[in-house]
Amino acid sequence: MQDFDATLTALINGFAGKSPLGDAVMIGISQWGIPVLVVAVALQWWSGADRRGTRHVLIAAGVAFFLGLGLNQILLLMIDRPRPYVGGLTTLLVPPSVDPSFPSDHATAAFAIAVSFILGGMRKRALWFLVGACLVALSRVFIGIHYAGDVLGGAVTGAVAAVIIWLGYRRGTRLDRFLTGLF
Repeated sequence: MQDFDATLTALINGFAGKSPLGDAVMIGISQWGIPVLVVAVALQWWSGADRRGTRHVLIAAGVAFFLGLGLNQILLLMIDRPRPYVGGLTTLLVPPSVDPSFPSDHATAAFAIAVSFILGGMRKRALWFLVGACLVALSRVFIGIHYAGDVLGGAVTGAVAAVIIWLGYRRGTRLDRFLTGLF
């Protein structure tokens, strides 16, 4: 399995350094993808015919985002995986990171949002967030900062966080009515 992970990582990262435009696009997606997704979530607070239903999904996505990142901190302590560039596997297009590689925080955050929209039944929006999450995950491998398995692990962590939140955060509860009624 590690051989497949390294091979897939090298294949994706093999495109790095071939095109200045391609490199710039992938670096941009890596650096700005999560902030753009977060702003896209936040701006929906005032949209939609079913404002409370939309807000319920937005709150779930936000809480799943933070839960996923919290779960990652535990996993990072337990699984001290070195970054792929440490062993010379990848061409690094950005400054190195000192944190362990597994799982990817970027992938976790992006997929926590996307899966929250999927679980919330907002299909069109979910598709856009899923495309964004996949682009962010791909960019992290392309720029050489993560193994493919790191972003897959992050996607799973984000999805698990979203499911946990959806199992516990019910629409129409007193807390939900309070939160979705703000602003």
